[in-house]
Amino acid sequence: MTMNEAFFDFFYSAPDGLQLHARVYGESNSGGWPVLCLPGLTRNARDFHELAIDLSTKAKTPRKVVAFDYRGRGQSAYDPDVNNYNVGVEAADILEGMAALGIQEGAFIGTSRGGLIIHVLGMMRLPALKAIVFNDIGPVIEADGLAHIRSYLEGTPTPKTFAEALVAQRGAHGQDFLALSDADWSRMVRALYRGADEGLMPDFDPKLVDTLAKLDLSKPLPTLWPQFEALRSIPLLAIRGANSRLLSADTLRQMRQHHPAMETITVDGQGHAPFLETGALPAEIAAFLDREELQNNLK
Repeated sequence: MTMNEAFFDFFYSAPDGLQLHARVYGESNSGGWPVLCLPGLTRNARDFHELAIDLSTKAKTPRKVVAFDYRGRGQSAYDPDVNNYNVGVEAADILEGMAALGIQEGAFIGTSRGGLIIHVLGMMRLPALKAIVFNDIGPVIEADGLAHIRSYLEGTPTPKTFAEALVAQRGAHGQDFLALSDADWSRMVRALYRGADEGLMPDFDPKLVDTLAKLDLSKPLPTLWPQFEALRSIPLLAIRGANSRLLSADTLRQMRQHHPAMETITVDGQGHAPFLETGALPAEIAAFLDREELQNNLK
């Protein structure tokens, strides 16, 4: 266990013995539901750093926040079997991490792949989910959006410097994220890459890209409507980037039909997936959690 001013690093073993990592913020906070943060496909716990600080130190109800690195990302070990990079295995890893931390239930925030994992967790252990925040994800994934992700993961060269990384990321995503500041882009790049400014490397197993290469995007992708229906009783906030290519506005409308109590936020000037530390999002997420926990306690 290593310490930081805002969090400590927690290492635990997956069900198959692989060493996995999570960041824990606000360890002593016990006044509300803990928050479990699940990142996107190639992302890691660092994506949630600023939001986790807000939720653990600045919110009306300071909460314990756990941000996970899936296997093959961040400080978690790479898996020698690429077939284990799937949402079912990763969902089991999250449950193992919760058990290791002594957490039985909590509020879940899932960005992109993290939201898919939450769908699976609902089928595996629904009582563990007290509230959900989906960040630009739902039961329907647009093939064009997935093709865009695959294209830039396969085609973007590895930058040699921080400046090159900034240029590469803005080139790939800039038109979808016109609302971001220079500081926002800098934080994103710092979270995505590891190493010094000279000699950066993406902080994920390169074999993850192979899992996308196998997808036939000329055919309709499987949907998760049955899994989404299972979440109908769970308070849900769905956040969508106005420029998202992965979560369509039509799917968001359908989600509300299936889950009438669902709250929604559309983030102008951002695509897939909105930066949760920007604008009013931290305050809106904190307020959502407070409202739903109060309602739960009144039952």
